[in-house]
Order: sequence, then C-alpha cells, then structure tokens
Amino acid sequence: MPAPRLRLGNGIVGLLAALLLVLAQLAAAPARAQSILRDAETEALLRDIAAPLIAAAELDPRSVQILLVGDSSINAFVAGGQNVFFHSGLLVAAKDVNQVQGVMAHELGHIAGGHAVRWGEGAGPASTISLLSLILGAAAMAAGAGDAGLAAIMAGQQAAQAKILSFNREQESRADQAGAAYLNRAGISGRGMISFFEQLQGEEYRLAIPQTNSYNRTHPLSGERIRALDNVLRASPSWNAPVDAELQRRYDRVRGKLIGFLYPLETVLEAYPETDTSEAARFARAYAFHKAAFPEKALAEVKAVVARRPDDPYARELEGQILLESGRVEEAIAPLRRAVELSRGEPLIAGMLGHALLQASNDGADAAKLAEAEQVLRAVVQRDGRNPFAWRQLGTIYELKGDAPRAALASAERISLSGGDPRVARQAARTAMAGLPRGTPDFLRAEDIALASQGEIERLRLRDRDRQEPQRR
Repeated sequence: MPAPRLRLGNGIVGLLAALLLVLAQLAAAPARAQSILRDAETEALLRDIAAPLIAAAELDPRSVQILLVGDSSINAFVAGGQNVFFHSGLLVAAKDVNQVQGVMAHELGHIAGGHAVRWGEGAGPASTISLLSLILGAAAMAAGAGDAGLAAIMAGQQAAQAKILSFNREQESRADQAGAAYLNRAGISGRGMISFFEQLQGEEYRLAIPQTNSYNRTHPLSGERIRALDNVLRASPSWNAPVDAELQRRYDRVRGKLIGFLYPLETVLEAYPETDTSEAARFARAYAFHKAAFPEKALAEVKAVVARRPDDPYARELEGQILLESGRVEEAIAPLRRAVELSRGEPLIAGMLGHALLQASNDGADAAKLAEAEQVLRAVVQRDGRNPFAWRQLGTIYELKGDAPRAALASAERISLSGGDPRVARQAARTAMAGLPRGTPDFLRAEDIALASQGEIERLRLRDRDRQEPQRR
C-alpha cells in the first residue's frame, strides 16, 4: 500500500499544480497574445482623458500607463501593476468620450484598490478548497469509494470556482464605486458610466444572458451595476455637466482613424460617406483609402484637414505617412519635419521622420541624411525606449556605419521589446558587450538586457518543467 499512496499523493500535488497553473494563466491572459496599437494622437488623448481622474484617485501620473490593444471585443483591463489596457473594440463602440471617461475611472479604481496585486486573496482560499477536496477525494478513492471520491473532487472544484468568481465580482463592484467617486471629484458627469453599462446590458439582452443573478459570472450583471451606481452619480453636482466639446472633437477623430485603420474600405465608406466632411470622416477615409492603395484619394482627404488646421501635427503626420508608404520618400520628409516641430518632438512621429531620412539616404550614400536619421532616432529611443520600430531603424544605421556592437545592442533592444526569443536577445546583448567600452551607458544597457533575458529564459524553463511534471507523475 505505501507505493500506491505515494503515487496517489504525487498525483494530488500534480493535479493541484496544474490547477494553480491554469488559474495563474487565466489571471495573466488578457495582457498576452494581443498586439499593442500605437498612435501619437490616440495616446495623447487617452493621457488627457485620464489626467483629472488620476489626480482624483491620488495616483502618480508618471506610474500609470495607458495602452491600446488590437482586439475587437468591448473590454478594458488592468495588468502589470498600473497599466490600463483599452481594447480597440471599446473605442469603436463608445461614441461618446464621456463613456470612455467612465471606463477609465473604473479601471483606475482597480489600480487604486491594488486589485491586480490582491488577486491572491481570492485565489488563495480557492486553492485551499481545491486542495482539501482533492485530499478528501483521494482518500475516498483509496478506500475503494471511487464515485464518492470523484464527487468530492468535483464539488471542491466548483466551490473553488465560485470563490474566485465571487471575489472577482466584489472587486468589480468596488472599482465601480471608486470610479464613481473619481468622476464626482473631478467634476465629470457620470452619465457616460451609466450609459456604457446600459449599452452592455443591451448586449446581455441580445445574447439572452439570464438577468436573475450573477452567481456564475466574473462581473456583476450590468443591471446590478447600474442600480448600485445610479443614486451615487445622480446626486453629484457634476451629473448635468456638459461633455467637454474639445475632448469630444478629438475623440471623434481618434475613433474615425481607428475605424479607418481596422475596417475594410466599403465598411468605412458606409460609416463615413464622402458627403461627410467632418474631420473624423476625413481621417477615417484617409486611412481606408491608403490601406486600399488609393494614395491620391487618401492625400486629398488629409490635405482637406491640413487646409482647415495647418498647425495640426497629426494631420501633417498622416500626410507624411501616406507619402512615405506610397514610395514618395523625399516628399514625405517636409510634412514629417513639420509634424515633429508642431508636436515638440513626439517620439512616434519623430520615429517616422527618422525612417524617412534613412530611406532617403540610399543605404547611407547620402551621409548628411544618414547622420540626421541617427540623431533623430537616438532622440526617439531616449524619450520612448519601448519603440521596437525605432530600434530596428537605428540598428540598420549602425550596420551601414559598420558599428557592429551598437547594431547588436539595437537588435537586443528590439527583440526584448517585441517579446521575441530571450535566447536571441541574450546573445545579441552579449555580442554588444564584447565590443562596447566597459562601463559606458551602452555597455550597461546591454548588460541589463542580458541579465533580464537570462531571467526570462529561466522563467520559461521552470514553466515548461511545471507543465510536464503532472504528466510524468
């Protein structure tokens, strides 16, 4: 009997390890396997939407990062500490910037409440329930009561799931209440928060989701959330505050750009017919025409915006982008230079200018343009180190100059930022270290990447070992 019990005990540990691994993967899943969409105008708008709410939540604005994820679902989430992720589908669905303010306030409620860090408070008791049910079930099986043992295990798993779902719903409710408080403190109407939940409730009705209780849901039902928030928000002096007209105008443009970027031309023209001469419509059609290889039509749309707003950096940026990606590199430089000047060196726009200058240098034949491209791109990565595209361009410049160590460093930066193979990033960093003067900033940065990549390699090794362990047992 000792040997079977030992194997059974290992099986329990393995099954529990597998359960905990699944729970951990579920907790981290939203932040993985999704592409980050970057656009200078969109990021500036999201920062400005968040600023008064971050102040109301008494958070450090330097620590809160807001990112846009390429995902068509209507969702937003917090991950990795103080990172707020908005799905592109949410910005497409929300026609009113006040709705986005409501969602932003809710997500900041998660950050202020430390919910990402406190997830273990819900998973911990659930894991205890699972472990106890596995032990009891195993004991019953060992005694010959196989059906009773299996029932005990299944009941324990259901109880654990219910515990986690309950904990998650409680966190969502707390984030709702915190978000409502931030809106009220910031003097922003809560109408958008209510109308967004009403929109979600409409989706629940459409999908025939039962409205009686939310027992098996990660979030409270939208109707429950509306009832809990309505009185709190209506009682605020800011309930009837008008939507900021300038924020709404900017939001309409960003939403139009996103629709033009994500959807096929016929869909965009249905949403924004050519009779619509608003800036939002022109941006949407410019992106859609450009994607569909109608550069002249795209340029006509964006030039109409430039004529109306000659000092608009984002219109100039789009003009330069269309010219650059249509092969008219020399023509693209002037509007991109102007866009960089108007945006005070916005890194995403400057990165495109650096790319245009590199292309115009004809593989380094034009030394002046190559030197300017290097200067521009070095400034970009100093201000925005999480730009793999800029690092790729800078690496190309170093290769053209014969600077192999810095080309390797740029490659290491790009690979680590893009989530590439950490073994390749480590090797590139080590190559850079071998050729850079010890103690210089570039050497130290290469050393940091090598150490971080080694840590990631070790993490992946342990993960793979843990995945295989239950199978071996």
